[in-house]
Amino acid sequence: MHATRLRHFGIGYQLEAKGEPGPRQRPIPRTTKVTNNEITAMFGKTILNSDNSESANAGSLEYRRGLWRYVDVTASYIHEGGKIQSRRDGIAAQFWATRAFFDEELALSIGVGPYVSITQNDDLPQNRTGDCRVSALVAVSASYRLGQHWLTRITWNRIVTRYDRDTDLIEAGVGLRF
Repeated sequence: MHATRLRHFGIGYQLEAKGEPGPRQRPIPRTTKVTNNEITAMFGKTILNSDNSESANAGSLEYRRGLWRYVDVTASYIHEGGKIQSRRDGIAAQFWATRAFFDEELALSIGVGPYVSITQNDDLPQNRTGDCRVSALVAVSASYRLGQHWLTRITWNRIVTRYDRDTDLIEAGVGLRF
């Protein structure tokens, strides 16, 4: 039997380094919500997860509200292009784990929730149209706050279906904070 020695090397950055220098065991606890209210218009690409990775322009409108210190909720209308094999329009609701850094200028989030296709057109023999399919929506997002009322946001959504039409929805946009 041979003994194996593992050697580890890494580099990191402490995102919230207020107060005393050096690493911390735990982050400084928040007393307020990360997000109050935000409305964001986003545009980008939807990419069908297929052998050809067909893509099309996409857009969404998102309303985000903080529920608790580290939890946000969003309601969104999503339009997934029109040139790919499967085109969807739908509504989504997501819960987000959210943290703010750098004096509240940068916020990072991870979210999950349902996505309901209101309109769906498939270029398939069955041509399933408008059958209100429910899919899962898993996402990561980052926003940079431009002062008290404006923000920019980038989001990567993975739409997970049960019918072989999974897509990646990558968008960026501008929002209003109030």
